[in-house]
Amino acid sequence: MLRKIRLTLAVLFFALITLLFLDFTGTLHTWFGWLAKIQFLPALLEIQFLPALLALHVGVVVALIVLTLLLGRVYCSVICPLGVFQDIVAWFSKKAKKNRYRYSPALSWLRYGVLGIFVITLIAGVHSFVALLAPYSSYGRIANNLFAPIYQWGNNLLAYFAERADSYAFYETTVWLKSLPTFIIAVVTVIVLIVLAWRGGRTYCNTICPVGTVLGFLSKYAYLKPVIDTSKCNSCGLCARNCKASCINSKTHEIDYSRCVACMDCLGKCKQGALSYAHRPAKAATTQEAGKPTPTDNNRRAFLASSALAATTAVLKAQEMKVDGGLATIEDKKIPNRQTPILPPGAQGARHFAQHCTACQLCVSVCPNEVLRPSTGLLTLMQPFSSYERGYCRPECTKCSEVCPTGAIKPITVADKSAIQIGHAVWVKDNCVVLTDGVACGNCARHCPTGAITMIASDANNPDSPKIPAVDTERCIGCGACENLCPARPFSAIYVEGHERHRII
Repeated sequence: MLRKIRLTLAVLFFALITLLFLDFTGTLHTWFGWLAKIQFLPALLEIQFLPALLALHVGVVVALIVLTLLLGRVYCSVICPLGVFQDIVAWFSKKAKKNRYRYSPALSWLRYGVLGIFVITLIAGVHSFVALLAPYSSYGRIANNLFAPIYQWGNNLLAYFAERADSYAFYETTVWLKSLPTFIIAVVTVIVLIVLAWRGGRTYCNTICPVGTVLGFLSKYAYLKPVIDTSKCNSCGLCARNCKASCINSKTHEIDYSRCVACMDCLGKCKQGALSYAHRPAKAATTQEAGKPTPTDNNRRAFLASSALAATTAVLKAQEMKVDGGLATIEDKKIPNRQTPILPPGAQGARHFAQHCTACQLCVSVCPNEVLRPSTGLLTLMQPFSSYERGYCRPECTKCSEVCPTGAIKPITVADKSAIQIGHAVWVKDNCVVLTDGVACGNCARHCPTGAITMIASDANNPDSPKIPAVDTERCIGCGACENLCPARPFSAIYVEGHERHRII
């Protein structure tokens, strides 16, 4: 029964979280967006970065910690989409070969080594490495880059047949490659996960994943956990051969609870009824009673040191924040050479965004205007930025700020967005069709939502001379409508230069 409940919840969580990345309309986020915000690492980051909602985010983290201390690593087996994805792969591999697992000693040096590197890179601001290891972000990139195109092609096929039946229940959407490096990383990640899960079940969770290491340390003290009744156990090893965490040593009747993900698979496999999910009192300290020194727990020391370092850094960073048309030939537009990348409204600025974003790609998948795409820069690899070749950031859209689970893009209203300056427009004289082709245009001024662009005479002494755009940088919010709708190709005659720090106008 416990296993069925766990499986039902895991399938439900996994399906809904996956749909958050597949739903290009953003409709599901209204009801199920909270699923992204209860992931452990995003919730932990929100505590520091969204002080206005501190109580809520602390509550999420505390709830996950309490859940682990009560029931073990239920988060890893039910809530985490990457963990459930590995279970799905392991389920298929189980069909090919049953009873294929075996106990293996914990690779503690690797687990705590990766956790230490993770904490150090987080402190140093090398968030490309952090994004690679964050489990929720890793699954988000897989879903956005590999699953979403298949989903969209299926939608377009339905739209094709619906149109021929005079129905417009579906509409076509563009399927395009947003970032080749991110796509390659997603492919490599899914291949590694499939290989590890096919051969060893939860190998990734128990050797590489930093969230798994932290929760594994806590789960050793869980109140309820699988317990072996030695009076009933005949050491057949059937439980160990079905444990995808490879944490049951049937010879010594011991379970490594730091690696147990509370999947409940072992409970139903024991034919002797020797396994139960119950409270196990702590063992007596026999070594101390015998007058022998207690063995040093280096793994625990490493974890505590990493945790203390992370907590200290969080306090220091928190303190730091306090002081601190169609006239040209139709061809694809090219990205201009911007000195500063454009970040979405709510990101506050390059520094804030780079430090807080885990590159989960949820904002990229939900952007209805195809403005957001993953970065290819080394220090901001896979983190989203804005580009206006396919659309522009419409003033009435705030979807990216609504779905961001880490606070990298803070929630804003439509009124806020119209007042946030993320960049300013720059006119390029050599590209303007008014001067190069001798035609009247004014597309940029006509579509500017803030009225920051006006058309003036190109010759101040001749009022009848061709009209060219003049940009009021104090009123421009950097939405990119002018750049996107400029008829000049391949480079627009007007483009947006990003700001290091956003400001309210």
